[in-house]
Amino acid sequence: MSELLSFPTPETERQLLDGLDYYKLTMGQIALEQYPDAEVTFTMKNRASDRPLAEYASPAELTARFEEIIQQGFSPEEIAYIAGLKAQDGSARFTEDYLDHLADLTLVDVSVAIDEATNDLAISAKGPWANVSLWETVVMSEVNELYYKNLLASQGVSVEEAWSEGDRRLDEKISILRDRPDIKFADFGTRRRFSADWHSHVIERLKNEVPENLVGTSNPWFAYKYDLTPIGTYAHEMPMVYGALADAENERPLEGHYRMMRDWEDRYNGDLSIALTDTFTSDFFFSDFTPEQAEKWKGLRHDSGDPIEFGERAIAFYQKSDIDPTTKTIVFSDGLDIETIVKLADHFKGRVNVLFGWGTSLMNDLGFKANNFVMKATNANGIYTVKLSDNEGKHTGPTTQVQRYQDIVEARLAVEQAFLEMAA
Repeated sequence: MSELLSFPTPETERQLLDGLDYYKLTMGQIALEQYPDAEVTFTMKNRASDRPLAEYASPAELTARFEEIIQQGFSPEEIAYIAGLKAQDGSARFTEDYLDHLADLTLVDVSVAIDEATNDLAISAKGPWANVSLWETVVMSEVNELYYKNLLASQGVSVEEAWSEGDRRLDEKISILRDRPDIKFADFGTRRRFSADWHSHVIERLKNEVPENLVGTSNPWFAYKYDLTPIGTYAHEMPMVYGALADAENERPLEGHYRMMRDWEDRYNGDLSIALTDTFTSDFFFSDFTPEQAEKWKGLRHDSGDPIEFGERAIAFYQKSDIDPTTKTIVFSDGLDIETIVKLADHFKGRVNVLFGWGTSLMNDLGFKANNFVMKATNANGIYTVKLSDNEGKHTGPTTQVQRYQDIVEARLAVEQAFLEMAA
């Protein structure tokens, strides 16, 4: 087993960027441009109700940490790194207006309490979209950081002991990857990692030991620290908020999806063009995604439902659109482990390009059960947001609003089917 490459560093050395996913920045730029005055609420939900996060993460400790982050903001070093990022054509990735926004940013406050109904953490934040959105991955990573720190203490396990077991498990993954240079993956582990220091340690080992496999990281600070490519496009948040904002303007919510895709194309000009397919179900996405768009966008991201069924459907969609699937990429990112990664790589080899966004089982596999919670955009300008996953357990939103969106999607698909039957 490899020796530990680093030990936990003082909290004062932490950076705001090390709790972010790159897509928080790419989405934030468009949010600032298109909806600078939109008020969005983010709310945390623990999907594992039998394992309260509050058992090891107290509101007082979290509040103190969030206040430190607010005071800290982005450092000049971080802003300089973001300013230096380039698009594929060599132009600046981020505009001067957005860089100024980040440099002058004071994050909105985060509300942390105990929900009496669940006896668990109740965390939310509300504010201008381009501001409050940054809290999502920061809050999640900080909750995990505190949770596992206190869990170790309660069980009398030292950090060194935990890391030793984590390294043993990482050795097994690296051993498999060394024999599979065809498998390409990016680190997607920020939100559910064991800790920031463990995250850094794993990336350092991966870069040193399997550089052919590791194509980048979704974490911008570690991309900077380890000279890796920052990876990310947009999250479910983007079409969810666009849908709610369209709804608030008395338009059809699904029109928000079209508008969001258009705004993305206009801003990034074919770059960052991996489309997330399951915000309003993949059935809707494939009915809404035109062959012209499919030609422009570099690929698709799968995040719920059966991955093999999805991959086969994507290949068939490209073929029907007279597009060679081998010129496109599918990014698989739903609950991956090394066995699933190998299985998917073998199944689709030579038929479509495959990339893996590897998160929890890469960055939180040290012998302790991983938490399962999310922090989603739940309201925009007074309208509840909705996510219709390909896995019903991941649906997000009030029951009546979810049902309304389902009815809208079903009606849309019925019209599409009627047109197809008429054309046949």
